[in-house]
Amino acid sequence: MRAGRSTLAAVSARAEGWNEQIFWGVCAMSLAAAAAAAAAAVGSQDLWYLSRASGLVLLVLFSVVVVLGVVARMGSSPKNWPRFVFIELHRTLALFAIALLALHVVTAILDPFVTIGWAASVLPFLSPYRAWQIGLGTLAVDIAGAVIITSLLRVRLGFRAWRAVHWLAYVAWPVAFVHSITAGTDLTIWWVALTEWSCAAAVAVAVTARIRFAVRGSVVPGTPTATGVPPEIPEDFFSRERAHR
Repeated sequence: MRAGRSTLAAVSARAEGWNEQIFWGVCAMSLAAAAAAAAAAVGSQDLWYLSRASGLVLLVLFSVVVVLGVVARMGSSPKNWPRFVFIELHRTLALFAIALLALHVVTAILDPFVTIGWAASVLPFLSPYRAWQIGLGTLAVDIAGAVIITSLLRVRLGFRAWRAVHWLAYVAWPVAFVHSITAGTDLTIWWVALTEWSCAAAVAVAVTARIRFAVRGSVVPGTPTATGVPPEIPEDFFSRERAHR
C-alpha cells in the first residue's frame, strides 16, 4: 500500500512539472500565433473569422475539460484505463485552451470592424461593442484564469484551497456559453448551432451526474476524505512536496 502511494505521489509530482512546462510553452505559442495571425490579417475579415472559429473551438475544448473533470472525479472512467490518465488529460487540455483563448481575445480586439479595447479583455463590461455580451466573455476568462493558476499552484496552496477555487469552473462554463451564443452573429448557421447546443447538452448531462453523485455522498478511489486529501495520497504529501521544492 505504501509503495502504491509513493508511486502515485511520484506521478503527481512529475505531472506538476510537466504542467508548468506546458503552461509556459503554450503561453509562448499563443503569443506567437496571435501575432502571426494579426500580422497576416489586419484590415480584413480574416480576423473576424479567426476570432469566431477560435471561440467555437474553445467552447468545445472547455466543454471536454468539464466533462473529463466530472468523469475523473466520479471515477467513472473505463476499468482498463488508469484514473490518473483522465485527470492529466483534463489538466493538459485546460492548459492548451490558453492558446486558443489568447488567439480568440487578440483577434477580437484587433478586428477593425468592431471596437472592444484592450481593457475590456481583463475588466468585464467595458467594451463599447456589445458591452454585456463581451463582458460575459471577459468574466469567464477571469474565472477560468483563477482556476488554472490555482491548479498550477495546488501543491503550494493545499488541497482545500485549490478545491474551493476549482468549483468556480462550474460558474465559468455557463458564463462562457452565454457569451458564445450572444456575442457573435453566426448562430443561424446550422452546424455552429449544433456544435454549441451539443456542448451544452454534454455539460448538462455531466453536471447532473455530478450533482447526483454528490447528493448520494458516494466515495470512489481518489476522492477526498474528511482530511481533504485523496486516500491514495499520504496526508502529508503536500507538505513534503513543498519541502522538497
